[in-house]
Amino acid sequence: MPLSRGFIVDKKQTYRRLLSYLKPYRKQLGIAYIGMLFGTVSKLIIPRVVAWAIDNGLTQGNANALYQAGGIILVLAVISGVVSFLYFYYGHWLSHRVAYAFRNDFYKSVQLLPFSFHDRAKTGDLMSRATSDITETEWFAGIRLAELVSIALTVTGTVIAMMATDVRLALIGLAPIPILAYATVRFGSIVRPMFKQIQEQLSDVSSTMQESITGIRVVKAFGREPYELAKFDKSNDNWYEGRVGLVTTWANNWPFFTFLVSVSIFLILLAGGPMAIRGEVTIGELTALITYILMLQAPIQGLGFIVNLAATAGAAAGRVFEIMDEENEVKDRPNAVTLENVKGEVLFNHVTFGYRPEQTILRDVTFHAKPGEKVALVGPTGSGKSTITNLLPRFYEQKVGQILVDGHDIRDVTQESLRSNVGAVLQDSFLFSTTIAENIAYGRRTASREEIIEAAKAAQAHDFIMRFPNGYDTAVGERGVTLSGGQKQRIAIARTLLTDPAILILDDATSSVDTETEHLISLALQKLMEGRTTFIIAQRLLTVKNADKILVLDDGAIVERGTHDELLAQKGLYREIYDLQLKDQDELAAADVASRL
Repeated sequence: MPLSRGFIVDKKQTYRRLLSYLKPYRKQLGIAYIGMLFGTVSKLIIPRVVAWAIDNGLTQGNANALYQAGGIILVLAVISGVVSFLYFYYGHWLSHRVAYAFRNDFYKSVQLLPFSFHDRAKTGDLMSRATSDITETEWFAGIRLAELVSIALTVTGTVIAMMATDVRLALIGLAPIPILAYATVRFGSIVRPMFKQIQEQLSDVSSTMQESITGIRVVKAFGREPYELAKFDKSNDNWYEGRVGLVTTWANNWPFFTFLVSVSIFLILLAGGPMAIRGEVTIGELTALITYILMLQAPIQGLGFIVNLAATAGAAAGRVFEIMDEENEVKDRPNAVTLENVKGEVLFNHVTFGYRPEQTILRDVTFHAKPGEKVALVGPTGSGKSTITNLLPRFYEQKVGQILVDGHDIRDVTQESLRSNVGAVLQDSFLFSTTIAENIAYGRRTASREEIIEAAKAAQAHDFIMRFPNGYDTAVGERGVTLSGGQKQRIAIARTLLTDPAILILDDATSSVDTETEHLISLALQKLMEGRTTFIIAQRLLTVKNADKILVLDDGAIVERGTHDELLAQKGLYREIYDLQLKDQDELAAADVASRL
């Protein structure tokens, strides 16, 4: 199937971008290629020296000619050894340096992409691109690309040397070469899409494994090991079948390449033998021509390998660039300003938002939070509470309406200055696989141990931390697996409090703790929330009763707003939730107080 022009242009752009990573290392690149050039020239001279030794030494019984030829070959071998070292060392150095820079750029791109990208991306797929795909590209961009140039020089030099030896025999011996060139190019066009598919299948294998390992507790809890094994086997089988198909294609083409080289030798012997007998060419020249043809065999076989590697590298680089080229909808504007001396005033002005174009989560949301106010967001699951707090630090980009902090549209300020003033404790209290102290200080790496302890005490975490043998130096394991849900949540709260933000978001921050711990945390937070604007999301109304303002959401819209007592008097959705959760508790508490009087 012929390649479309668009495909060819896209492929050229991929290789051009990949090779641009060599530009900062022109010196090392020059040394590697100079070494390769001298090594190639040395190899091309040797057949001519051998031919001279045969014609002037063996055939004439001249031992001095043989000694001279041997000396020249020895000198060429020394030169070749030195330049081969330079070529090998700097070629591999460039390979690893390109991979280093390429992986850094990829990781930076992934880190800067917004939540909307990570919502749909698979972790295993990203890991596959960062490891397997970039590994496939590093060899091509460094040592293998130099080998490709070496092959081109060797073939060109060999053809010139053969022509200089005898034009007629050179043309006869090189007759199969155009066929070989065509077959090689055709082979590359076939295997490139096959390699791309294999890389995608390997990515699927990585994603399947990563998801299963991450959720291993759920897998074992429901006894779904056989299902997960079958799912992985299917994904792994697809990868294996793709590899087998590639090997089959390779096996079908490779013997033909070597056969064409043998045909060249046959043609030279067929035509050159009688010419040598007639004295039209010397035995040394005939030997040199055969040697040159044999010299072509390794480069041609190498060419097939390089074409294979180039196809793999192109497909792999394309997958990496695909992520790096992902449009970042949340980025700083050219004239973005830095938020300074933030007081914490927040205004949502007719904000409408959906995570996907066809989906609307928030509908014309408008509210005003004064500096230092505690604003509670209440409503059924899926009503849009977390979406509001996701938009405030600009994790997602709203297209309709305005969100202002201290009078500044958050799209007109830098993300760094905005987020440094908005602290959040999310529903998923993620911890890194390091020590407790380092997790608490994650948002403020310069914090002293005393400040870390103070934040932990405020979050009611200090006591349980000190019960560990290593205290604050205890490693929590991957995702904090060695801690309970309540312990992880309190460490996450301490981590946020240590940054001392002007605006605080507590997204169900007490959902993973028992009633006693929740009460202790609530007492600590009452003091710590003083002087900063706080948004509280909670499924249980006990944590929001004392808020200055309560916003009740339903189906993405604010349907009620006011204080706890005001909303109870309205007898709307808030009253329904209250009757289900707290009415009986409040009546019992009131009766208990009355009985004590």
